[in-house]
Amino acid sequence: MTQEEKQKMMTEASIPGLIGRMAAPTIISMLVTSFYNMTDTFFVGKIESNSATAAVGVVFPLMAVIQAVGFFFGHGSGNAISRRLGCKNTEVAEQLSSCGFYLALFSGFLIFIFGTLFLEPLAYLLGSTDTILPYSKSYLGIILIGAPFMTASLVLNNQMRFQGNAFYAMIGITTGAVLNVVLDPVLIFIFDMGVAGAAAATIISQFISFILLLIGIKKANCVPIKIKNIVYLPKQIGEIFRGGLPSLCRQGLSSLATVFLNHAAGPYGDAAIAAMTIVTKIMGFANSAIIGFGQGFQPVCGFNYGAGRKDRLSEAFWFCVKVSTVVLLVLCVCGIFFSDELIALFRKDDIEVIEIGTRALRYQCLTLPLSGWIILNNMMFQTCRQTVPASVLASARQGLFFIPCVLILPLIVGLTGVEVCQSVADIMAFVLAVILNVKLMKKI
Repeated sequence: MTQEEKQKMMTEASIPGLIGRMAAPTIISMLVTSFYNMTDTFFVGKIESNSATAAVGVVFPLMAVIQAVGFFFGHGSGNAISRRLGCKNTEVAEQLSSCGFYLALFSGFLIFIFGTLFLEPLAYLLGSTDTILPYSKSYLGIILIGAPFMTASLVLNNQMRFQGNAFYAMIGITTGAVLNVVLDPVLIFIFDMGVAGAAAATIISQFISFILLLIGIKKANCVPIKIKNIVYLPKQIGEIFRGGLPSLCRQGLSSLATVFLNHAAGPYGDAAIAAMTIVTKIMGFANSAIIGFGQGFQPVCGFNYGAGRKDRLSEAFWFCVKVSTVVLLVLCVCGIFFSDELIALFRKDDIEVIEIGTRALRYQCLTLPLSGWIILNNMMFQTCRQTVPASVLASARQGLFFIPCVLILPLIVGLTGVEVCQSVADIMAFVLAVILNVKLMKKI
């Protein structure tokens, strides 16, 4: 499909059908991305101690930082690319594409170098206890090797998605995930690598995804990525910054929130850290479906905002809000009724982990239906260049509200405070999203 055909499709096709076409591959991609860490937690939990399971959760904040960098450059360049293509400015779109990709690759190398140099202090900073440390160092040291490919893969994935080529992005991501599921048991069980095998499976899979996404850029007829297109760098960085800052805030604070959560759960033992790790992965998997749905909305939003079709932008937004709320209500009910079975999938014979995890999962399911409204408002503000409100809202759920909750509530109600802090933060973020929507909808 040519760029002219994409522009016509985005600005003229029926909204429900267009959103469905854009969202199906991105939902699959997000579910698969979430599945990467879930498979590690699942297989490690089958053969190792609570300390090993907790180590996967301890390293997760570093994974979130790597993802934050990738989403920063991917969403920042992708948002701008979709607007430029919407107003038929292909030359600038090519410059943004190349800048986003190479800056992400370079940033990934920096994370690898500094993370490796300070491996043990980093492991303690992320929430390791003395019993968790050997496992977290083993897992973390290998994960860092894949940082450049993780950041660059996320840029490629998002740039294709924002150009209306989510199918090829899905192929690259899902192939890596399937490979990860296959390699995990092979490296953990057959090669007896333990938690290191789970990390190795992840980075091998990420590298394969990176190669496939590079091929997909050409196959999908996306704007090309070339070193010679890195021009007007300060200007392009500014454009990427405005579009990517909300994603950096969201993912970066998600990492910081997990660190605080690990430290808050630490006094209640490795079982509490393991339980909250499992709950975080399950809820992340549920939310990833709605994030994927919202990512199907973003290119439609960007193209129509760039083309001046605000009527279609509004129609697409409210359609997505309605659909996501209904889906999340169903997931909420299922999560409440099957919470103990879900936790037991990861730690079947550990009663303490199951009890703590079941309570926490039920609390978080109660506020799950609010996530659609929060996420879709954030994505709309971000795509429409409302950088400050988008960044504030992106920071709210797992930063501005979550961190105070996880610091204060455990002091008041103990372990229950650890279990309910995310739900309390979700309610606050929902109220903030309502206020911002009322204030900004007319302006957009």
